[in-house]
Amino acid sequence: MRRNRTFNWRVVRGGRRIKVSIFDLVVGDVVPLKIGDQVPADGVLISGHSFSIDESSMTGESKIVNKDQKSPFMMSGCKVADGYGTMLVTAVGINTEWGLLMASISEDSGEETPLQVRLNGVATFIGIIGLSVAVAVLVVLLARYFTGHTYNPDGSPQYVKGKMGVGETIRGVVKIFTVAVTIVVVAVPEGLPLAVTLTLAFSMRKMMRDKALVRRLSACETMGSATTICSDKTGTLTLNQMTVVEAYFGGEKMDPPDNTQKLSAAVSTMIIEGIAQNTSGSIFEPEGGQAPEVTGSPTEKAILSWGLQLGMKFSETRSKSSILQVFPFNSEKKRGGVAVQVGDSEVHVYWKGAAELILESCTSWIDKDGSKQSMTPEKVGEFKKFIEDMAVASLRCVAFAYRPCEMSDVPKEDQRADWVLPEDNLIMLGIVGIKDPCRPGVQDSIRLCAAAGIKVRMVTGDNLQTARAIALECGILTDPNVSEPTIIEGKTFRELSDLEREEVADKISVMGRSSPNDKLLLVKALRNRGHVVAVTGDGTNDAPALHEADIGLSMGIQGTEVAKESSDIIILDDNFATLVRVVRWGRSVYANIQKFIQFQLTVNVAALIINVVSAVSSGDVPLNAVQLLWVNLIMDTLGALALATEPPNNHLMQRPPVGRREPLITNIMWRNLLIMAFYQVAILLTLTFKGLTLLRLEHDNPAHAEILKNTFIFNTFVLCQVFSEFNARKPDELNIFKGIAGNKLFIAIIAITVVLQVLIIEFLGKFTTTVRLSWQLWLVSIGLAFVSWPLALVGKLIPVPDRPFLDMFTCCCPGKKEADDGKEDSGVKN
Repeated sequence: MRRNRTFNWRVVRGGRRIKVSIFDLVVGDVVPLKIGDQVPADGVLISGHSFSIDESSMTGESKIVNKDQKSPFMMSGCKVADGYGTMLVTAVGINTEWGLLMASISEDSGEETPLQVRLNGVATFIGIIGLSVAVAVLVVLLARYFTGHTYNPDGSPQYVKGKMGVGETIRGVVKIFTVAVTIVVVAVPEGLPLAVTLTLAFSMRKMMRDKALVRRLSACETMGSATTICSDKTGTLTLNQMTVVEAYFGGEKMDPPDNTQKLSAAVSTMIIEGIAQNTSGSIFEPEGGQAPEVTGSPTEKAILSWGLQLGMKFSETRSKSSILQVFPFNSEKKRGGVAVQVGDSEVHVYWKGAAELILESCTSWIDKDGSKQSMTPEKVGEFKKFIEDMAVASLRCVAFAYRPCEMSDVPKEDQRADWVLPEDNLIMLGIVGIKDPCRPGVQDSIRLCAAAGIKVRMVTGDNLQTARAIALECGILTDPNVSEPTIIEGKTFRELSDLEREEVADKISVMGRSSPNDKLLLVKALRNRGHVVAVTGDGTNDAPALHEADIGLSMGIQGTEVAKESSDIIILDDNFATLVRVVRWGRSVYANIQKFIQFQLTVNVAALIINVVSAVSSGDVPLNAVQLLWVNLIMDTLGALALATEPPNNHLMQRPPVGRREPLITNIMWRNLLIMAFYQVAILLTLTFKGLTLLRLEHDNPAHAEILKNTFIFNTFVLCQVFSEFNARKPDELNIFKGIAGNKLFIAIIAITVVLQVLIIEFLGKFTTTVRLSWQLWLVSIGLAFVSWPLALVGKLIPVPDRPFLDMFTCCCPGKKEADDGKEDSGVKN
């Protein structure tokens, strides 16, 4: 703070000019400003000369804004781009636009993401069920134990009243408590946070390669739930690079605009000379064959870049003629000109400016052969038609004309300062149409979003005509004749009531002439309608909208630091196609978490039912604590690693977005996990009660036979989970092996699980209370587990209703209303 206080300003206070710290400025101070100064507070311009401000730090727009008595307001943090002036301070500190902005975004609401809400509900639901089952099992086992209905393998009761010592009784009770605690451990989804964190971290790392820097981990999955994207136009949907896209020279349209094959060499030379000499920009041509660097205003850069495409060598062209007089571009006359001397006596006066004004000054035109033709009314109409067509397409029309002169008509050098360049009897060379074109691939990306059920809305400060043209080109609009509220001005939207804004917000596709506050109002209205909203922004004043949205996406190139700080994800290349890739990764995160939950619940349901039924019926459980903990390790740690790293696929972008109210456990998941769980329960309960007979162990030693049976049950159960893990990869696709070769980690984890299971059964029997199995029993275990695959395939052919199975459980679907979504209960989906 002390170091910052060295920023001192000279101000006029009480009629005296004094030096004060920037922190001591007060309302009423008069501050002189010059080029390069940063505006220290909000204020109004009192006086100035050629005074202009760079407001890009606030607005994100690189356009320089002129300040005068008609537009005197200045915001702190902006820089003086040109001229000098005097400002009266009207607000300081927290009361400035910057201060109010910082205050609005510094408050963290702590609101949970849609996935966090769902996960909390699922975890609570599973935890309650697991705890309830564990308590029930504990009560049943204790009751059976103390009533003498729990037996040893030899058939003798484990507890005999009056004959058991205290120590032996306590050991029996502790064993029962161990079983109950193990059930809780298996039931409680402690692997869920691990799976979520793993899949988010994995996706975050991969998204960085796709030019998306994730600042907030949970934003990965939230982007997958997005139902609408409110996107900027400039730099996101477009290149933010003015480009010549149409050209009309020699009386014909050039297609493409840099195709000069139909023009004679003389016409091409004249065009290139006019471009090179009549410009306020410049081109730096580095050595070594590197790309030339074009500088100047956006329009000048577009024309110079087009000249390079025509084959112009900037320095060489300018050296062939010398400039005699320059008429700088004038915003009133909307034209700029230059007179150049070619050779000893030939003079060319080149004009460039607004097409309709240049056309009025032309009396003839040059055809493609270089011949001068008279400007007939028919030809004027032809030129006007071309200008009108470009205007309809929101192109900026610039015309090129020239007039030859003799050196004798040019004043002498000492009188040349007052020479007015001739503006009449011009010869029309041609017209170009300039615009900021859509980025390559934007149309495909928007089409992909539409197929994925995501509505893209364009929010721009441009007028409605330009916004409409770009929206049509991008594919956001398909009908050029749409009207309100599909395309709406920010002012109109701003003047609506809160309720009306919510009604209109759903229908808006394009908002033109909008301010950052309009964007904020749109985001709030959409969120109130239940949408999960993603917003792009690059200016400091976009920060509230970025902060308010479910996912704020700032631009890495154009974006200000404040916009980046307020965002969740930074799009490093400012490209809309990158934003779509982020959606793809977000959906992958959500899908991977669902896969893990399906896999985990399959194990949970099977393990709980087996242990509960066995405990109630026989007083013992087939899966002991160590075995269940190993199953838990497969289910949580290894399962999370395997399923959390599944890469995204195109199938994800063919689904509708999950939005804010859809349940995490879908009907398809319930169908899959219940089929698998009941199959496993049927097998394992059959083995529990009929295993000795089926495995032909009736005549073996009872203790050994019981351990062998339980080992076989344990082995079959674990192998069922291995096969079930494959099924979990593709919950709604028949081919569960699709793309498996691309996930080496999944294959490695499956291999590790199988190897560890073999080691446990064959070599760690003392630790897990198991015995070695014969190769025949291994084959039977594998065969029983293998049935999971064809069974899952058949199960996926069973249709499920649209209405969620757990619609009545608000703990699983927070905020879900009974009659919500407008879905038909009778509908089905595969």
